[in-house]
Amino acid sequence: MNGPFVLPVRDIVRRPGEMREHEFTVTLSEQWGEGIVSLAEGSELDLDVRLESVHEGILVSGTADGEYSGECGRCLTPITRPVEVEFQELFAYPGEEETDFEVQDDHVDLETLVRDAAVLSLPFQPVCQPDCLGLDPRTGEKLTVSTGTEQEAPIDPRWSALQQITDQDGTAESRAAEKEES
Repeated sequence: MNGPFVLPVRDIVRRPGEMREHEFTVTLSEQWGEGIVSLAEGSELDLDVRLESVHEGILVSGTADGEYSGECGRCLTPITRPVEVEFQELFAYPGEEETDFEVQDDHVDLETLVRDAAVLSLPFQPVCQPDCLGLDPRTGEKLTVSTGTEQEAPIDPRWSALQQITDQDGTAESRAAEKEES
């Protein structure tokens, strides 16, 4: 077994209580993720992995650090953000129970485990900043930071007749003031 995510476990196989730690960097050979953001091909992923031998197999736990890139879900500005994921999985010895992950030829292949954890941690609706206003629905231009004044919402033409009633020389306001005084 070869590959950047394959780690040897020959020295700890079937030795419960034994443990090894590995720190390494992997360059992704393909893009991970299909949404608005993804981990790009050629980007680096820093892995800190702990391999522990237990009776059932090899318990793999660790973290992966990298950067995702893509577009803001509101304003389509390009964004790049760090991502850190934790993972833990038991790689069972072959021939025991049927599992998703197995120790093969005294090695464990972490690619599927790390890929699943990393892709599932990517934001579904990423934003460039928490208070991103998005794009103007009429012009398509990026909305800037609010000036503090609330913009009046456009009036639906079906309700314009009611707007004319309230705009008659401020009479609606004066009527409301008269009711308060009474």
